[in-house]
Amino acid sequence: MTDRFDPYRESLVMEQRTVWPPELSDRNPLDKLKIESQLHAQPDQVEHLEYVRMHTGFCRQITVTEGDLQRLEATAAETEVK
Repeated sequence: MTDRFDPYRESLVMEQRTVWPPELSDRNPLDKLKIESQLHAQPDQVEHLEYVRMHTGFCRQITVTEGDLQRLEATAAETEVK
């Protein structure tokens, strides 16, 4: 089940994890790292977010979706135009 962005739990995030579904995992590793960094920089914008309870806080787990990739590509295109 997808969670909503939660500022309280965000303040307790101790770890972050990114899940790549098989249909989106064929990208080159450097691109994947860049995408993961962008998604975790704005967790309130992702489509599939989960907070996994840990002993010391939470792990933010983002599952990459096609919609997330399209949003990042559109943002990159806007930046290039400016």
